[in-house]
Amino acid sequence: MFLEILVAVGGYRLFKGLRRRRPSGSRSAGRVKRSSHEIGAAGEAVAQAKLRTTLQWLCGNDFYLHDGQLLIEHAPGTAFPTAEIDHLAITPFGIFIFETKNWSRRIAPSSSPGKLTRIAPNGEAEDRRSPIEQNRSKVRFLRDQLPPIWPVTGAGLFTFPEVMLEPTLSTDLLSINDLLHWLRLRREAFNGKTPIDISRARAAVLMYAETSANSLLDHKTRVAPDSGNFAKLQEGILGNYFHANT
Repeated sequence: MFLEILVAVGGYRLFKGLRRRRPSGSRSAGRVKRSSHEIGAAGEAVAQAKLRTTLQWLCGNDFYLHDGQLLIEHAPGTAFPTAEIDHLAITPFGIFIFETKNWSRRIAPSSSPGKLTRIAPNGEAEDRRSPIEQNRSKVRFLRDQLPPIWPVTGAGLFTFPEVMLEPTLSTDLLSINDLLHWLRLRREAFNGKTPIDISRARAAVLMYAETSANSLLDHKTRVAPDSGNFAKLQEGILGNYFHANT
């Protein structure tokens, strides 16, 4: 009888131990590390939503915000003929190209030209290409193609909620919470000039756009040929394109 009691108690304790361990294992299995592509896409969705609500507040319905990324052919005949614009906004007071970054932690100037330094909580520093540098050729191209009375401006938009931008950075590098103030300053600087005709400016910019799924896929192949996520990226591009056109 005593032996049976010992066996029963031992079995009960083993059962309880297994039950305690099982939930933590399932929780850790559910935590999947996101790829850099997925993190970037999440930041772009946040930026698109914020741009839309901000522009509606500033301009009413008198603006154009391109739905998603825009591919423009800015250097035909070269190794990299196309460039990708994260967000294009056309307002009565300017045409704006935004490069979105969903970077966390502290962002500081870099000693390397065209770079920014991301500083982790442990002090580890990593240089990354500045969104202003990424926008440079796109801004220059549109300025060359459009009337000079239509100002074209590029900016880097940081969407991570707790990002810290050092005050010595360019004012064209801004957090998502700075967007409204930044656009109000651009509107004030344009005050007194002839407002941009939104429909004409939209047509002029989209003359240089590549809108097919194959064009975007070709562009991604050129700029990131060694990416381990290329198959997933290809599936996402084609899937989004055909879903949008059904």
